[in-house]
Amino acid sequence: MQITIIVVAAVFFLGMGLYALVAPAALARPFRILVNAPESRSEIRAVYGGFGLAIAAVLTFAAIDDGIRQGVVVTVAAALAGMALGRLVSRLADGPTAFYPIWFYFWVEAVMAALLFAVA
Repeated sequence: MQITIIVVAAVFFLGMGLYALVAPAALARPFRILVNAPESRSEIRAVYGGFGLAIAAVLTFAAIDDGIRQGVVVTVAAALAGMALGRLVSRLADGPTAFYPIWFYFWVEAVMAALLFAVA
């Protein structure tokens, strides 16, 4: 079960990373972020693309190497929990939003963080 959860998280980050590298504007569109300049595309590709691929890689190594597993899994879980917390702070600061995309991703991040903390 532990490896399955780690692999599912890795696949999620791999998909996000590849999608961001190939189609940065499409990835940002549900959030109403305009991606109409090379600088904005670079930011999406770096933060969602490169970061997503790096997290997928370290999770893959963690699934294989139990010597680094706990540290990697706790770190990724903490990052996901921080992302979910940021969405809660935004809700308090900015007001309510529709379920998709904000709350959909809040739940993805919160559940994935909880599962990763549980298997760490």
